[in-house]
Amino acid sequence: MIKKKKKNSYREVYALGQHLSMSAYKARRVIDQIRGRSYEEALMILELMPYRVCYPIFKLVYSAAANATHNKGFNETYLVISKAEVNEGNTVKKSQPRARGRSYPIKRPTCHITIVLADLSFYPKYKDYLMYLKKPGCRNENINITCHHTYSSGGPWDKK
Repeated sequence: MIKKKKKNSYREVYALGQHLSMSAYKARRVIDQIRGRSYEEALMILELMPYRVCYPIFKLVYSAAANATHNKGFNETYLVISKAEVNEGNTVKKSQPRARGRSYPIKRPTCHITIVLADLSFYPKYKDYLMYLKKPGCRNENINITCHHTYSSGGPWDKK
């Protein structure tokens, strides 16, 4: 049996975190904020967000970038989070002793997080987008791309 290779495997690098002890719903809330953003912007967002899940995701994004620079020789300024997904893992089941010799079940959910970074320097039509990422401002008159700040309209600072 012959396995098919991915088309863009030489342009993409990934990091996988398995059996992280947190709910997949809480992790998806943070992952949705960084999907499609540049590597440096995602790190800044993750550092400032007040959720417990941010630290493992921060480590995964950092690890994927380290894989990109060490294994493939990519430049970190051109990396973009092309794919970020959270899947539910096994539920760790424990029992806690209660009064009168009874037991109370404890269910700890786990999740698997995959972060895929793509190098945009391989795509010639995204040259304008790369120039846009380097500029500190959010708007560029040459391109019709709008950057949304994290602080506008609540953003990640909603209820925990």
